[in-house]
Amino acid sequence: MTDRVFLEGLKVETLIGVYDWEREIRQNLWLDLSLAYDCAPAAVDDDIHKALDYDALSRHIRSWAAEQAFELIETFGERLCQEIHRFAGITDIELRINKAGAVADCQAVGIRIRRTFP
Repeated sequence: MTDRVFLEGLKVETLIGVYDWEREIRQNLWLDLSLAYDCAPAAVDDDIHKALDYDALSRHIRSWAAEQAFELIETFGERLCQEIHRFAGITDIELRINKAGAVADCQAVGIRIRRTFP
């Protein structure tokens, strides 16, 4: 499948970090997602019900993130991919997580991962 749906710059708030002070405050992460999704059925019929509801997905991701507490963005990313698969049935997920302010004199740090599910 070559179709992909993307969400760029999705801001989520969560508890993330290894330092004590990080465990006491909620921090923002910015997510870029690229999701394998067959857009053809929706396009052929011009039917929203056959499309990926990226509004519902983004709301679900924000809600899910708000309930989480991880030390590592690597763990956050892994679990988020699993949650997206569970919620939307997406089997190929590319995720970029940006944690602004994590390193002095650096705009942002983060990870980029790709996960596939059977």
